Amino acid sequence: MSSYTIALNFEDGVTRFVECKAGEKVLDAAFRAKINLPMDCSDGVCGTCKCRAESGVYDLGDDYIEDALSDNEKERGLVLTCQMKPQSDCVIAVPASSTACKTAQTHFTATVTKVQAHNDAAVVLELDSGAWAPCFLPGQYVNIQVPGSELHRSYSFSSAPGESRIGFLIKKIPGGLMSTWLESARPGDRVELAGPLGSFYLRAVERPVLFLAGGTGLAPFLSMLEVLARARSTQAIHLVYGVTRDCDLVEVEQIESYRAKLPNFTYSTVVADADSTHPRKGWVTQHLPPEALNDGNVDVYLCGPPPMVDAVRQHFDDHGVTPRSFHYEKFTPNTAAVPA
Repeated sequence: MSSYTIALNFEDGVTRFVECKAGEKVLDAAFRAKINLPMDCSDGVCGTCKCRAESGVYDLGDDYIEDALSDNEKERGLVLTCQMKPQSDCVIAVPASSTACKTAQTHFTATVTKVQAHNDAAVVLELDSGAWAPCFLPGQYVNIQVPGSELHRSYSFSSAPGESRIGFLIKKIPGGLMSTWLESARPGDRVELAGPLGSFYLRAVERPVLFLAGGTGLAPFLSMLEVLARARSTQAIHLVYGVTRDCDLVEVEQIESYRAKLPNFTYSTVVADADSTHPRKGWVTQHLPPEALNDGNVDVYLCGPPPMVDAVRQHFDDHGVTPRSFHYEKFTPNTAAVPA
């Protein structure tokens, strides 16, 4: 019997994945995984189990009443998990915390397989989680416990979901806890991870997409691009990748490789340093091609430090640009990402 993978995104940022059998209701699949989604009647009468389906194909049947789920709510993607039978993989936003649903982050252990420094800007960290391939949505992050301490740091996956080999792009911070450990990290070292987390992730691509990356905020876009390449997406995708210094530009060869994998993928790099010899200098907002905005019929994804995120939002306001959807994530060194 076939089954589908259902991502349950809780309002505190925790994501849990459950397998839903063909013909099985999401509520039952969650309970089978010991996740207590909100519910009362389980008969499509009370509406307590109402959630939002953010992607996927499903059947709600007609065994629920209008007071529990109106036609207007149904058109906006709201569902009753006690009636919802998936017909594909789905992503569901749950209006409750993971703790309220008696669940938590997934914890797993992985082994270091590669530590590659890029000048003094960033480090590529690759881990092997063994036979178990961590589940996450492209764009999400995980908490990595710094070996030898009780503290963790948060990093977005730069690799695609469903692989035992996972990657991260980590900003090097002089004296930083993770940066200091990475200086001596060697293949075979073990690390503890918890996640996935975050509401910044790739939605269904149904129109042109604009990716805006700042510094190591490039990481989630590498994951997204790989997923789009595997899906053979033909939508127009444009990436603007901005950094402070020339040496901060990393993984450009990997970005370039997606031009051969995605027929309508383009990108540009921007360096802020006025003394740079890079052909495009300044800020990301100065290098947004009008065609990439598609008169507002575009999905924008933005990941970078707070000043960059604020500048892009202000730029859109100043120029009267209202994207069809706008997903962004701010990050600062040594802190967890703040999605919106």
